[in-house]
Amino acid sequence: MATEAADSWRQCFAQWPAEVERRGVLVTSFDEQIPFDSFAASPEMLLVERRAPDTMGARLVMISYHQIQALKIVDVVKMKVFQSLGFVVPPPRK
Repeated sequence: MATEAADSWRQCFAQWPAEVERRGVLVTSFDEQIPFDSFAASPEMLLVERRAPDTMGARLVMISYHQIQALKIVDVVKMKVFQSLGFVVPPPRK
């Protein structure tokens, strides 16, 4: 199960929709929320750039995909842009 979740996060960041800014808030398995303005994806880890340094002065965070619990999108975007990640958006109600 954990490997499947890690693979899903890897795919999400590797195939990030071009219409969406590369920023958000990462929620980790160690109960931290990391606001970021940029990221880079590798096959094993995600590198995020914080908006501001943390209390230790760190601005960049490298995190394993296994440690990602959730991703918060901070920009207003249409849900349909996430169809490229496999999300199915129902048609609008009439």
